[in-house]
Parts: sequence; C-alpha cells; structure tokens
Amino acid sequence: MAAFIKFLCVLFFASLVGKGNCHCGLSNVSINQSKTGEVVQQKPVWNVTITNNCACSQSDLTLSCNGFQTVKPVDSSVLSKSGNECLVNNGVIVGPFSSVTFTYAWDTSFPFQTLSSTVNCS
Repeated sequence: MAAFIKFLCVLFFASLVGKGNCHCGLSNVSINQSKTGEVVQQKPVWNVTITNNCACSQSDLTLSCNGFQTVKPVDSSVLSKSGNECLVNNGVIVGPFSSVTFTYAWDTSFPFQTLSSTVNCS
C-alpha cells in the first residue's frame, strides 16, 4: 500500500512539472493604443501594441474586429480581417512577454478585444 501511495505522489508531482508553471489565457494579452501624431486622409493614425504578458507563447490569437475600418492599409501578416474576426501575426506564435504592433488611421480608436488563442507551454 505504501508503494502505491508513493507511486501516486510521484505521478501527481510529475503531472505538475509536466504542465510547467504557466497559467496563461486571454487575460494575459493586453492591447494598448495611442495616437502617433500622423494624419492620413484627415484621420489620426493610431499605433496598436498587442502584448503577450505571459511566460508561455500564444498562437492563433484572434481579436474581435466587427466594424473595424481604416484608410491606411494594415500589413495583413500582422493583422488579417476575416468576417468579424482578425487574426494576429498570421496565427504564428507571439513569444513570452513579446509584442506585435501595427498602425491604422480612423477618426477614433477601435475597441479591439481578444477572442481566442492557443497557449503553448512546454
């Protein structure tokens, strides 16, 4: 019986170590915007910084972008719109404590919100 309990303890500990020390999710993604001071077609340019504030990388990061408009093209490898969602960084990993940035031009800032991501912990 003692051997069985010891085995369960080892198995439990291994499962904790195997998952790493990473509890990440959408709450670890921050989106900050600020005006750059530039103007395109009489609309202010906004700089957007999307930051993964986690020790694990995140991929397939999508944002809600229903109604998003811009008169300044956004590099589609950084933000690509499909329907009401936008894919960040072509779905490629955003590393731990790393950021992705882009700019757009519109009258007001757009209220981007995170929808989903895949957390990649090792």
